[in-house]
Amino acid sequence: MLTKWLRENKAAAVLLTFLRLYVGWEWLTAGWHKITGAKPFDATGFLTNAIAKPIADTATHEAVYPTFVAFLKAFALPNVKLFNLLIPWGELLVGIGLILGVLTTTAMFFGLLMNFMYMFAGTVSTNPWLTLLGIILITAGANAGRFGVAYYVKPYVHHLVNVFKHHDHGHGRGGDKHHPAHA
Repeated sequence: MLTKWLRENKAAAVLLTFLRLYVGWEWLTAGWHKITGAKPFDATGFLTNAIAKPIADTATHEAVYPTFVAFLKAFALPNVKLFNLLIPWGELLVGIGLILGVLTTTAMFFGLLMNFMYMFAGTVSTNPWLTLLGIILITAGANAGRFGVAYYVKPYVHHLVNVFKHHDHGHGRGGDKHHPAHA
């Protein structure tokens, strides 16, 4: 019942718009500060610390997310220059997508992905709060972007998809007939 309300109700779309703008602003400013900061963004220290001091079980002192730590060690840290680019620009683009209300679900998916990565690395900060709000936005689906650019873009995209689906690709007007490539 709540999911249906979030996904279809116009009043919910109004509330989701405010929520979307807030979460988008948080992402936008986080990315913007990393891009325009006095020193270039560098994730090396963060990644090194997440590898050296992973989240551990209090009883066994074993890493709770050993696969994530292995990913950081084997891929993220050796490719830190790529992550130095992906993190700030990813945060900025998530924020822009949410604020404009275009590709809202996609933007929120990548925002949630980053939130979980930060939490797996041991950073709490605002990540649990943004994760909770992000789950609400992603559950709402297209209704979260109802009062945004998506409202104007969606009919155009549907039109393009229909044109592409019904394009006969030069094989004449044969309905559903398929012609082999060698014919």
